[in-house]
This record gives sequence, structure tokens and C-alpha cells, in this order.
Amino acid sequence: MTDSTQPDDDSMREVVERSRSGAPAVGEAVRDRFSSDEVFQRIIAAADEEVTSGSRELFFSGLAAGLAITITFMLYASLTAATGRDPILSVLLYPLGFIYIIIGGYQLYTENTLPPVALTLERLASLPTLLRHWTIVLAGNFVGGGIGALVLSYGGVFTGDTVDAARYISEGGFKVGTVPLFFKAAMAGLIVAGVVWVGFASTDSVSRMLVVYLAFLAIPLGDLFHVVVSFTEVLYLFFQHDIPLYGAELSLYSGIVGFVIPVLIGNTLGGIVLVTLVNYFQTSEERLEEARFEGVSRRLTVPEWVFGRAAGRSYVPILDATEATLFAGEGYRVMVPITNPRTDGPIVELAARLASSHEDGVVHIVHVVQAPERMSLSSGDAGQRIADASAEGMANLRSTAAEHEVEVSTSTVVSHRSFEEVFNMARRTRPDAVLMGWGDDQLWSAARAERPIDELTNQLPCDFLILNERELDTSRILIPTSGGPDSDLSAEVAKVLAETTGAEVTLLHVVDGPDGRARGEAFLAEWAAEHDLDDAELVVDDGGDVEDGICRAAADKTLVIIGATEKGLLSRLVSNSLHLDVIHDVDASVLLTERPSSRSLRERLFGSGRRDVAVSGGIERESERSQGTDVRSGEPREVDAAPDGDAHGDGGDSNDARDAADGARAAASPDEADAPTDEQPHLDDAFIADHHAADEEAEADEAPDRDDGR
Repeated sequence: MTDSTQPDDDSMREVVERSRSGAPAVGEAVRDRFSSDEVFQRIIAAADEEVTSGSRELFFSGLAAGLAITITFMLYASLTAATGRDPILSVLLYPLGFIYIIIGGYQLYTENTLPPVALTLERLASLPTLLRHWTIVLAGNFVGGGIGALVLSYGGVFTGDTVDAARYISEGGFKVGTVPLFFKAAMAGLIVAGVVWVGFASTDSVSRMLVVYLAFLAIPLGDLFHVVVSFTEVLYLFFQHDIPLYGAELSLYSGIVGFVIPVLIGNTLGGIVLVTLVNYFQTSEERLEEARFEGVSRRLTVPEWVFGRAAGRSYVPILDATEATLFAGEGYRVMVPITNPRTDGPIVELAARLASSHEDGVVHIVHVVQAPERMSLSSGDAGQRIADASAEGMANLRSTAAEHEVEVSTSTVVSHRSFEEVFNMARRTRPDAVLMGWGDDQLWSAARAERPIDELTNQLPCDFLILNERELDTSRILIPTSGGPDSDLSAEVAKVLAETTGAEVTLLHVVDGPDGRARGEAFLAEWAAEHDLDDAELVVDDGGDVEDGICRAAADKTLVIIGATEKGLLSRLVSNSLHLDVIHDVDASVLLTERPSSRSLRERLFGSGRRDVAVSGGIERESERSQGTDVRSGEPREVDAAPDGDAHGDGGDSNDARDAADGARAAASPDEADAPTDEQPHLDDAFIADHHAADEEAEADEAPDRDDGR
């Protein structure tokens, strides 16, 4: 008899996925509830959709919710009269109006103390945006409740004892003191906001409706107050029973100021403090990072958060679950953003070599095309024309990568924010590394024309490798190092190239003088052994000047691999503050490497935005000793956006995709071409096309060649 082994999580997952009917094959393999970070992510996604809605949509959705509340008041009064004011039987149908609101997806003010506030706490929506949203929704609720009160008063809906019961219910709030009224309303706010959280945590409609019914039933049973119901009751007294505008204990003024406003404040603070803040901070920092969709591409600055009107999908990169699942099972994957399929072959070839060293290596080629600012991408027609031309242009790149026996996938991204889209694509598809080039005809030249990206480049989603290619030759590699995680990445790249191309690797360590030579040699020998580079040549330069040492060691080298410094590399590269003139002083190609780092909540709130990892393995030079050369051209210059928002300007050769972009722009209507540029970023910032059909066709064509080669 053999011992049975318990299957691990991966094997269990495979069993479930093989089930033909989709049901779990063994045990309760499918989770029946969401984790707190998943609930938070769902709330953020829903809040993003809400705050980006137009004023008209918000108002009429709020109006519908106000009318639904009228149903609650009507049934409460009717049952109160029919049951002789029985405290339990009279409230059994009270939740019906709220159920209408939940099922109909209407906007109720008290529900909006959770999703939009969570979005604002994440600094993905500004305070003015939150207040605008609240104002429109509350106005719609009040107008809907007012219309309902008018109908109940003059439409003959209430008759006989129901009229007296409605008056009895409506006058109840006038008899409660301000302080008790506030806390009763706060408890009601807790209930409503809690219903929203539990609703997002529910996995089926039956559970959600049961929670809604029981929760809202607690409001009348607990003698609590809801602001929209209270407003409807006050207006009913004004219309039906002719209470005066002011000057009496029961008046419209006392009802609004002494009753509705305390309830409004209590509902608001109860929902925000007792539910939103508690649920927000009960998630750990790691869960918050996951709920932020593996980092965000653009969080609002403090001035934008306090005074701006910014919110929406430009700031909230919604994770495409289908896309994430598509890439989840792949092996080591290198994403290669390119700007010109005709000239970026060497970058793709280097990526293929890196991927080929891993089992099931994948190269994902992403052609990023910057669309003119006035070109609309929402319909997809213009973007699709560009993507079709791009797919044809990448045929040679597919062949280049396929020669190294790696899987190849291609995509085209047409975007108004081309440089940022590289990071968005990396976060959506989750590669192991991103390899891209820099230069006048590369994506770096578009970076300055786009909005600030300091936070973006200091929250890397994966390893980044930036290649300055000069007739790329990887036969003789130089790695300057003094240790650190980014130098580890440089060593990994060099080791792969040594194994796949037979490259000769030289390690360089610069010390301050002859007295440090022995220590430097010992360091290099130990570092080489730790990174499986025992065959590498070890060079210790005792000149004390890092850049001069690199120039001397790189005289006969073809590729220099340099790791990031503790201040970060990508952010300094884009902002033209990378004071490293050696990049242009050597004749070899240069590959810059940087690993992602994490920052705590405290550092994000109070830090400078720089990397927090103490990395000593990169190459640094004091700014006062540098001429401050531009890493794009070697000379000081400024990059201005080209006409029509084309940040590429005249750099680089024209290609098929850019010609298609010009054709799409010409096809735009004159009215659209002459329209002023929006102050806020477009909500249709990107059109993404995955070329699955072309990739499969190319793979099929390559398969016979590989079989013949065997």
C-alpha cells in the first residue's frame, strides 16, 4: 500500500482547471468569499466609475434613488396604520425602497460615504471631486424625495388612518434632541456604509439582498434616522399639513436646520469614520499594495488632491483580470517596448537571448505609438488601423525572437501618453523584466512632453533594462560594481550572455588608491563567486575616479552594463539628472539596469519620492563634477512637444504605424481637429491590440523550420 500525498496548491488548481463542467473536482477548491484587499479593489474600481460619471447621469441616478426612498416612507406609513402602530410589523417593508436602490444601481448619498471616500483616501481623486460628487447626488436625492412627498400629499395616495400615521412618523424626529439625533444618524450611517462594504464582499445576489434587508430593517427598529427619508418626511409635513416656513416648533426651517442637517452630518461622519476609515486601515500595508493594482501609475500630488478636479481612469489603472490570467501561466517573460519595428531589431534580439536562458521563455514585443492629443481612441477605429499596420511591421521582429526558440507575443498600444503606457502595460501583464532603448527616436524623448512621472519611475513593477545601442555587440562585457541589488541584475544579464553567446565578462571595481587594491581584489573575487562568474576577468582600478576607471577598462569592450544608484536610475534618466558622462565617453553600447524597490506608507507620505533601498552597487558621480550632459544626445537640450501633440517630433524614421496614425488624424473631422485641447487627460488614453492571430500564424510558419533543424 502506497502512501498518499496531499496535492499542493498548484496541482489542486490544475485539477480544478481540468474539470469539464467548471465545478471543483476535489473538495471545496473554490473560495466562497473575497479577501479584504479584493473587496477594497472592487470598491476602488466601482468608485472610479462613479466619480467619472457626468453631472447629468449622477443627478438623475440620485433622483431615482430619492423616488425609491418615497416607497419606503409610503410602506412604513401604510403598515403603521394597518397594524395599529405595531413596532415590528409596521417596519417589515421599510427596506423595500433601499432594495430598489441597490438592485437598480442608483446613487444614494449615504452609500457614497464609502467608495468615493476610499478613492480620495488613496489620492486617486481630489477633495473637490468628492465634494462635487456628494453635492450632485444629494441634490438628486432631495429632489426625488421632494417629488415623492408632493405626490403623497396631493395625489391621494394616503387616506384615512394612513394620513395620521404618516404625520406621526414625520413628527418623530422633531422631538429628539440635537445630540441624540446626531448619534442616531451616525449609527444609521454606519449601517448603510457597512451594507456597501458587505455588498462588495458578497459573491451572490441572494446573500447581498438578505444583508440589505436585515441591515435597513435595523434603522426603524433602532429608531435611527436616514437623511433622505427625513427630508421626505419634513416636506410631507410642509405639503400635507401646512406647517409654516419658520417661527414655530414644527416649521420647514426647524425641520431642515434642526432635524435634516444634524441627520446629514451624522450619516456622513458615521459612514466615513466608523466604516470607511476602519475598513481602509484594517488592511495591512501589503494588502493595500495589492489593492492598488500592484502600484498606481499616477497618484495626485497634494495640491492636486486639495484643489484639483482630477479623477478617473487616467489615475486608476484597472487590472484586467482576463489579461492577468492570460499571462499568469507563462514562464520568464521579457517585455520589449519599441517605437520603430524597422530599427529596434537588436533590442528584441537581446531580449530573446535573455528569455532563452529560462524554461518557457517569452518575449512580448509592444509597439507603442503616440497618438495626437486630439485624436479620439474611444471608438477604436483609428487605433485599429494603426494596430493593423503595426502588426504587419513586426513580422521581422517575430522572426528575430523566434530564432532563439522562445515564444513570441506582440501587441500595439496607441496612446496619448506613450511613455506612461509602458509602465501601465507592465503592470497589466506583469513581466519579469522590461527591456527598452533610449535615444531621440525612443520613448524617452516623449517623457518630458507628458505629465510628471517622478512617482511613476520610482515605483517600478519589475526589473528594467535600458539599452543605449551602438551596433550592439555582446562579445566583450564590462560590469563596474561595488555590490548591491542592481549590480546583481547586471551580473544575471552578463551570465546569460556568457552562456548563450560565449561573451567574455570583465568585472571592474574602483578603489581610492593603491592601498585599497588588495581589499578590492578580495571583494571582486568573492562577488564573482557569488554570481557564478568565476571565469570573469577581475580588474581593480586604483585611480579613485569611477568614470575614468570605466573609460580605461571599456577601451576594448563592446558592452558596458551599469546598475542603478541609491537615488534611482529611471527617474534621473528621464529628468536629465543622470550625471554620468561616461555613457557618452565610451565607444561601447551601454545597458543600464534597475531593480524595483518598495517604500513604506510613511515614506510615501513624508519622503522625497526617491528610492529607499540603500544601494551601493551602482555608479555615482557628484553633480558638481559633471557637465550635466543629456543622456539622449550627449548635449544639453530641451524637448518640446511637437505640433499636434506628437512628442516624437522629427526624431527617427517614419514607419508604417506612424503613417497610419497620420492617416487616421487626417480622417478626423474638421470640427474635431479644431477643438481645443482638454485641460484634463482623456479618458480614452490608450487603444491596446494583442496580435494573437498574427503571432499564431508566425509560430506555425516557424514550426516546420524548427523540426527540420532537429
